[in-house]
Formats: sequence, structure tokens, C-alpha cells
Amino acid sequence: MTFVFSYNSPVGKWLGFVAAIWVQAISGNNYTFSNYSDALKSLMALTQLQLNNLSVAKDVGKAFGILAGLASDRLSTPVILLIGGIEGFIGYGVQWLVVSGTIKPLPYWVMCIFLCMGGNSTTWMNTAVLVTCIRNFRKNRGPVTGILKGYVGLSTAIFTDICSALFSSDPATFLLILAVVPFTVCLTAIVFLREIPPSSTSAEEKEEVKYFGVINIIAVIIAVYLLVFDISGTHGKVFSQIFAAILLVLIASPLFIPIHLMVKNFIRENSENLDVEGNNNIAEPLLGVEETVREEVEKKEVVVVEENTVPAVVEKRPPAIGEDHTIFEAIRTLDFWILFVSFLCGVGTGLTVMNNLGQMGLALGYVDVSIFVSLTSIWGFFGRIISGSVSEYFIKKAAVPRPIWNAASQILMAIGYICLAMAMPGSLYIGSIVVGICYGVRLAISVPAASELFGLKYYGLIYNVLILNLPLGSFLFSGLLAGLLYDAQATTTADGGNTCVGAHCYRLVFIVMAIACIVGFGLDILLSIRTRSLYGKIYASRKSKKTSTILS
Repeated sequence: MTFVFSYNSPVGKWLGFVAAIWVQAISGNNYTFSNYSDALKSLMALTQLQLNNLSVAKDVGKAFGILAGLASDRLSTPVILLIGGIEGFIGYGVQWLVVSGTIKPLPYWVMCIFLCMGGNSTTWMNTAVLVTCIRNFRKNRGPVTGILKGYVGLSTAIFTDICSALFSSDPATFLLILAVVPFTVCLTAIVFLREIPPSSTSAEEKEEVKYFGVINIIAVIIAVYLLVFDISGTHGKVFSQIFAAILLVLIASPLFIPIHLMVKNFIRENSENLDVEGNNNIAEPLLGVEETVREEVEKKEVVVVEENTVPAVVEKRPPAIGEDHTIFEAIRTLDFWILFVSFLCGVGTGLTVMNNLGQMGLALGYVDVSIFVSLTSIWGFFGRIISGSVSEYFIKKAAVPRPIWNAASQILMAIGYICLAMAMPGSLYIGSIVVGICYGVRLAISVPAASELFGLKYYGLIYNVLILNLPLGSFLFSGLLAGLLYDAQATTTADGGNTCVGAHCYRLVFIVMAIACIVGFGLDILLSIRTRSLYGKIYASRKSKKTSTILS
């Protein structure tokens, strides 16, 4: 007997999920701009507005994520991953050539194109991973999204800490890592990640919940490990190398789950002399799988039959919330635009902080801002992973609408911006943590909420249209608001750039963003009220299924 696996087996499904975790752990490169933005600013002699527009170009790459969404219904997961890996290799590879001095600085508009390519590469990776895993584990969308998005949040800290541990935070080396590592990981994930039938029995669902708990524990250990490294000061070369080695082992440790399943299957097959046909008859047909309330409520058609005349006339009604929507059906609903605009208020302002952390830190007198980048990343992880599991728990226990957690995060984020505007001692530490948590909650909640409101059939495209507000928010809040207000306060430097020192540089920016978050809070409350009946049906469906399982 040899250790083999089928893609359609539990071993194959969990191998795919582990590969998805690795992809997400290296796909947060869009949030690392602050680590090398100052090098670009000085090398190209840019003003703050020009630098911010470079970061907008990076985020505009996500607008072309619509292409990945369209491709998700036509191309296989491996092909989508390959496209993302190659595009990121080119986009960040050219930036490395410039920052390392291998080639002369390219024209400004050319650099915008390559930053856009780097930003767009993550949309292909995220689409492949999220769409495939949510379909594979559709009964546990909250935990799946929380884990995957959590590792995206950690990826910034992983890149930053490994680079600072091994290469002294050299921006050129950092860009080389951003080019090579994601490409290599995507090639690995191509082998394992496939869309396969979801769990069909209660026992399989319980086993999934157990393994998700294990992965959550591993992820928390990684986050705490990174946090301890960040706050423990400077480290020697040997200590840093040991830190990096242990970190890589921790990232690889979710492999324990498919290996455990493989060994368990091997032992069972050798200890039980079961008839092969009997084993095959255990499996239930895919068509018998119950998904969500969206799938329990069949699409209804109004059939009008006239007496003694022509055949039936079929009149198709628009889908209700919870049923499958095409993108055109989704954008004709009020709920989509409430979700879209509230998402803009949360992630648009959050991206502004992440893109400008370098200049915010310098304005407040900090020489090294990598600690703030890592804090935002690590606490963003906690926001994602906790909110995904907690929101799923309260849906199952009390039919609490998932958007209510977005509303809570918006209020907390507004408080964080007010704290940053006051510029008290340590406020940048507090602000980085609060913004990281709330940004993480926003992503982890909105992704499964969109699938529950508009269905899974066209989810890849709907997801990428929804995240159009990432480049839009980056342009409005970072490119225009932060860039213009910073330049208005800044003084010109000898090399043609500009700089600003003091709490006044970003105060008005933080106040405006706090107001935007309050608007987002109101929209999230409205969406929670409008979706109460949907989540009530999901709760009733799961409760009735649990009761029938117990009785049987």
C-alpha cells in the first residue's frame, strides 16, 4: 500500500487548502508599499502627491481584477494562479531593477504601469484561492474567509520581518523577495489547488470545523511570534536566522492536517478488510449536497398557461437576495451599492494609512517605520481571523446579520483616526493597531457576506467588482486627499522633492477619514436591517438540518 491521494478526497481537499494558505501568506505585497516608498521618492525625486499617485497606480491594478473575475468562470484554478505569479514576477521584478540601481530610473508613467501590474497580480491569486476554497468549504464560509484573509494580513509582516531579519530592511532586497517568492509559491499551489465537491455529511462538516480550529491556532501562534519579534528590539544575525527558520516551519505546519488524514486512511485501509463496492456506495451524490439558504430556495418561474392554446409562457422574475445573481442583476440592487459604498469608507481610508505610514512616521519623528507596517499587518490578521469565526458563530446561534460586525469596525476605526489626529505620544502605535484590526474585519466580513447575498455561481466576478473600491478609495483618500493636503503643508527640498515634519501634516486627513467611517457605520446598520430576514432563513435552515441529523 502506498500513500496516494485523489483530488476529490479529503486529503486532496485539505492539501489544496494548505496550498491556498501559502498563496495568501505571500499575496499581501500590495500592503508593503511603505517599506520601499521612501527609496522610490528619493531615487526619482518625487513630491508626496507624485508618490501617492504611484501607490494609487498600484491599487488601480486591482480595478483590472474584473479580468480575473471573468476568467474564474472560464479558466481553471491552476491557469489563474500561473497568470498571477507571472504578472507579479514582472511587475515587482522591474521595480527591483530600478531600486537596486541595475537599470536607470524609468519614466514616471512607465513605473506606474509596472506598479499596476504588481497590484493586479494579487487579484488573480486571490480570485483563484477565494472562489475555489469557498466553493470547496461552502458550509464554513466565515472561517475559510477569515483564515485566508488573515494570512493575507500576516503576509506583510512575514515579508517585512524576514527581510529585516536577514537583509537589514534593504528595499532592493525586499522587492526581489516580492518578485520571486510569490511566483514560486504559485507554481507549488498549481499542483494541489482544485475545485472539488464540498462535504456531504454531518460528520465531514464537524471534521472541517475541527481542522479549521487547528489552523486558527497555528495562525495565532505565527501572529504572536511575529509580534514578539517586532517589539523585542534589535537582534543579532544568528538570532534573526533562527527566527526566520522557525517562521518558515510554522508557515508549513498546516501540512500536518492532510498528512494526518493520509496516515489515518492508510491505517484504516490496512486494518479493515472492506469490500470496495461497499465503500463506493457510502458516498452521496453531489446533487444531494445542501449548500445555503440560497441553494435551498429554488429559482421560481411564473408559468402562465392559457386554456386550449399555445405552450406555456415562462416569465423569469429577478433573483431574490440569497439567490444566484449575475453581476448585472447584482448591481441593480440597492443592497449591492450599500455594501460597496460602506466597503469604500472602510478599506479606502485604511489603505490611505497603509500607503502613507512611511511619511506619517517620518512626520512624527520616527526614523524606522517598519514596526508600524508590521503592527498593522499582524493586528489586521487578528481582525480577519476572529471576525470570520465570530460572525459565523453568531449566525448559527442567533441569526445575527454578518454586516453588523462591519458597523462595529467602522466606529472603532473612526476612533482610531481621531486618536491619530490628536498626535499624542504613542498615537501612531495605537492607530496602526486599530486600523489594522478594523481593516481586517472589513475584508473578512464583506467577502462571505457578498456570497450570501448574491450567491456563489458568479461570485468570482462579483467579488472583483466589489473590490473596485480599493483603487477608488486609494485614489480618493490617498492620491487626492492625503497627497494634496500633505503637499500644502510641506516644504521643498534641494533635490526637487518635498517633506513635512509635525503633527499638522496629516491632521485634517484623519478628521475627514473619521467622518467617512461614520457614514460607513450608518450604511452598515442599514444593510444589517435589510438582511435580517436572509440571515433568519440561514439560521432556521441550519437549525432544522441539525435537528433532522440528531433525529436520524
